[in-house]
Amino acid sequence: MKTIYYLLASTGLAVSLSSAAVAQEAATVAFLMPDQASTRYEEHDYPGFKAEMEKLCPSCTVIYQNANADVALQQQQFNSAIAQGAKVVVLDPVDSAAAAALVEIAHSQDVKVIAYDRPIPDKPADYYVSFDNEGIGRSIAQSLVEHLKASGVPEGSGVLQINGSPTDAAAGLIRDGIDSALDASGYKTLAEYDTPDWAPPKAQEWAAGQITRFGEQIKGIVAANDGTGGGAIAALKAAGVKPVPPVTGNDATIAALQLVISGDQYNTISKPSEIVAAAAANVAVKLIKGETPEATHKLYDTPSQLFTPAVVTAENIKAEIFDKKINTPEEICTGEYVEGCRKLGIMN
Repeated sequence: MKTIYYLLASTGLAVSLSSAAVAQEAATVAFLMPDQASTRYEEHDYPGFKAEMEKLCPSCTVIYQNANADVALQQQQFNSAIAQGAKVVVLDPVDSAAAAALVEIAHSQDVKVIAYDRPIPDKPADYYVSFDNEGIGRSIAQSLVEHLKASGVPEGSGVLQINGSPTDAAAGLIRDGIDSALDASGYKTLAEYDTPDWAPPKAQEWAAGQITRFGEQIKGIVAANDGTGGGAIAALKAAGVKPVPPVTGNDATIAALQLVISGDQYNTISKPSEIVAAAAANVAVKLIKGETPEATHKLYDTPSQLFTPAVVTAENIKAEIFDKKINTPEEICTGEYVEGCRKLGIMN
């Protein structure tokens, strides 16, 4: 009888393990991104996620959608992903507050949610993966402050502050980091703007108005990402401001790296999105297997993994971007940027 019992028990275990393997093989995972104002999602995040998923679970199906800054569209995409059998949804929300309802919908159907890049403060997701957004804000602002002081700009001088989308909780964290650096800097914020949908044209329009209003009082601009920074730079150039005061950024987009090389943008943040995307894929596969992913932080009651990014200026762009092979000279050093690349030792 014991022999029969053990045989049945081991057979049951084999069936259980086989079922788990089949579940993983047949698993569907959705990767839902928020907008196309930044090129990073199509160029870096999704390719990085897809590549890691193919490595970890080659038979898994990955659904990719971008909501183009439309809350209602993202909800439709979310519901569609679940209807298609997604067991894990990696969600970078258009609206962090509205995303709480999506987490509730998912959990009611035993679907796991990984908050990606932007947190969901009002309803804990199953996991959160991102770079340290508050640290990003603090770093870009502090880098600008140190540059202004080294350039002899006296304390009490003014800067503009261009934040990200008011519906993005990550933008709020970046803003908090910027505030902490500026508050301790001795410089004053002349005016501040929350950019709807992170849209560069809206940042450009606002900056143009502030240039008319403050003129030469503007000694620097702290912009929360490369798109809003690029909008500010376009406004400065359109107004004929020379020299262009230092402008910050974040994301290390190709356009921003070229602006850093040309001297039009002071800094950006190198945060290779593939790193976060690969981490999200690892978490997704563990959740599919029924495992509990390890967390290094806890944010908004959500187990989290936060990566530390690097500030990039003309002084270290070669080391941080090209020596680390994040981008190649062939991608960046084209046309009018060739001479700047040569001056910085990026190419001969």
